[in-house]
Amino acid sequence: MSHYVELSNLTKIYDTPKGPAVIVRDFNLTIAKGEFVTLIGHSGCGKSTVLSMLAGLNPISGGGIVLAGRELVGPGPDRGMVFQSPSLLPWLTAYENVMLGVDQVFYTADPEERRDIAEYYLTVVGLGDAMHKKPGELSQGMRQRVGIARAFALKPKMLLLDEPFGMLDSLTRYELQAVLLELWRKNQMTALMVTHDVDEALYLSDRVVCMTNGPEAEVGEIVSVHFPRPRDRKAVMEHPDYYPLRERLIEFLEVHAHRGLSRGEAGGPPGHPGNGSPRPSPKAELLLNPA
Repeated sequence: MSHYVELSNLTKIYDTPKGPAVIVRDFNLTIAKGEFVTLIGHSGCGKSTVLSMLAGLNPISGGGIVLAGRELVGPGPDRGMVFQSPSLLPWLTAYENVMLGVDQVFYTADPEERRDIAEYYLTVVGLGDAMHKKPGELSQGMRQRVGIARAFALKPKMLLLDEPFGMLDSLTRYELQAVLLELWRKNQMTALMVTHDVDEALYLSDRVVCMTNGPEAEVGEIVSVHFPRPRDRKAVMEHPDYYPLRERLIEFLEVHAHRGLSRGEAGGPPGHPGNGSPRPSPKAELLLNPA
């Protein structure tokens, strides 16, 4: 498997009155071109910190990041970002919000071509009849659709998603997960997503990367997900490997994340040491699946 993205010994340290605070240390991960990888872990472990360093929005304290053979320094249009909150300019329409990036990235294209790009992606995400409305006239789910359209319209080398469905109700989240998967399938874009939802991670991903707890968080375990694509939610949940994989991820978060005991890459049903531990508590189930 060729490495399209390489995160090597990635480290983030903040200076505090009590001394250096090491949030992430020696975080190592490689991602193949066109792969969809999800990053999970407990709140505060540094998942979004890793994503923001990859986006160029947060300076790197140590290590480095390479995308498509080029070391990254700062933000750039080669990475499209979808935030938990859409972060739209309220005085612009959905179309105008998307066009802001399109005009900057495709400045050599003629105006009609740039307009076609924005209209195409807004239509694909289901906003064909609402693209000329301002954010205040749109629901939270519709605003998030604008954020997804904006990221894909830039045609970046990599898509970064920071809990993009975390603020949505269950039904809207399921709808937008399907929209995201279809767009990703058509564009074959390399993607890294942060989520707290184990079921979401299994439904969307080729691999799930489990982070240990901070401070000094790192990669604890990488679980491969081999459900056939294109994916149907019902078929995925009925797959014989679904619940063993789900239990394995929950077990990591309940047990191994605290001690960083689990390492390496694996796929399929549980088979590593510690799989005889009890099933996750109802409290953990609720935490991992808030909807």
